Amino acid sequence: MSTTQSERLRELLEPLVTSQGLDLEEIAVDSVGRKRVLRVVVDSDTGADLDQIADVSRALSAKLDETDAMGTGEYTLEVGTPGAERLLKEHRHYVRAVDRLVKFQLTEDGGELVARILKVDDEGLDLEVPGVKGRKATARRLAFSDIDRARVQVEFSRKDKNEEEA
Repeated sequence: MSTTQSERLRELLEPLVTSQGLDLEEIAVDSVGRKRVLRVVVDSDTGADLDQIADVSRALSAKLDETDAMGTGEYTLEVGTPGAERLLKEHRHYVRAVDRLVKFQLTEDGGELVARILKVDDEGLDLEVPGVKGRKATARRLAFSDIDRARVQVEFSRKDKNEEEA
């Protein structure tokens, strides 16, 4: 059974990322001209700050230097976080997106739904669907099996809970 370079890199690097208190979310090796770029995406339930990313980057760089996992050619290592409009794939991603607005592609009819995640359990999500044209928001339950794809949406004008209560 053959494994891809990304799978081999994941096996090599994931223990280092985990030892830093982070989750290894994604690994990608891309060619940019003559150079290769190894992109490593990390995250945690509380997010990853710049110091953690720097520590992980140094640890991964040292490990890659002592192995031939990237071969002999030149490459650049980039370590970062998933970003604001992250794609939700794993259960932990949905948990981390509680209270965030998410755009769902549904499996049943290919339709879309934009809603705020209120609660996550093993079977699915409790959502708040925003009201349209002055109507009140409505509650909805969505099973994981009904979700084809989900992506966090960036909100620029949302009021903080503390502002709403004041």
